[in-house]
Amino acid sequence: MKVTEHLSTAGSPIISLEILPPTKGRGIDSIFDHLDPLMEFKPAFVNVTYHRAEQVLKKRPDGNFEQIEIRKRPGTVSICAALMNRYKIEAIPHLICGGFTKEETENALIDLNFLGVKNVLALRGDAAANEKFFIANPKGHRFAEELVKQVADLNSGKYLEEDIIDGYKTDFCIGVAGYPEKHFESPNPDTDLYYLKRKVDLGADYITTQMFFNNAHYYNFVNRCREAGINVPIVPGLKPLTTKKQLTTIPSFFNVEVPVDLVKEIMKSTSAEAGDKIGEEWLYAQCKDLLANNIPILHFYTLGKPMVVYNVLKRLF
Repeated sequence: MKVTEHLSTAGSPIISLEILPPTKGRGIDSIFDHLDPLMEFKPAFVNVTYHRAEQVLKKRPDGNFEQIEIRKRPGTVSICAALMNRYKIEAIPHLICGGFTKEETENALIDLNFLGVKNVLALRGDAAANEKFFIANPKGHRFAEELVKQVADLNSGKYLEEDIIDGYKTDFCIGVAGYPEKHFESPNPDTDLYYLKRKVDLGADYITTQMFFNNAHYYNFVNRCREAGINVPIVPGLKPLTTKKQLTTIPSFFNVEVPVDLVKEIMKSTSAEAGDKIGEEWLYAQCKDLLANNIPILHFYTLGKPMVVYNVLKRLF
């Protein structure tokens, strides 16, 4: 079932989740342990992030160094298959530009279609760990809008090989990212919105937002999108903030504001349990407000704190 169908047919608010593949060397049980408790709330779908390979230097026996490629979090496609099999749930893989050729992307889409995956989230992706700025694969895409177009082309039966006539038409529902506080590389919010509309015009069916901790940013973002002629569903992205370290890492990495009141409360915490409770209360208040304003879906970036999300959902539903 497509995300847009979930949103249009839901009789009550729905929830969705996002997870990371485990690091190489860990098993799928770490994912199941993470998600099993949350299945009580019947999430409509689970997003699975994709991570590009990284270039690292490895010392050889002769003392010289060689550059090798490693992928720290492999398995996005297979995890989607495992989730669909275990939970009978929609799994949404992230597709990213970084590190992939157009041919590799097309083949991944074909595999996903064979698996019965109905939705994809098309993202540019972050710069590699050894890069200051994003550098595209020479045979890949530089921007998310190009990736959106490739998926939309496949939905129309247009493949990279021009001699494929009357190619099979896939039917992916295409999601893209939106930034209530603008993407950190964008010079201003209006430019950011301009490129978001381009993605929608090229075929994006819905938007999932970057995390935010002040609901006013989300409401303002939705209003500005509507004024700009962006009329697809906009899914709010929510994350528990529970530690003092996150007060620095989250704003710097995701370019989002942490409200003063939340900062003050986290700074008072003297234990991990206390921090979790503060994060739970803040997230619960955000969710209550969104539901009171008739937002039909809550999307949670669980990222290592599934029980905080569980406690919030238990109180909400």
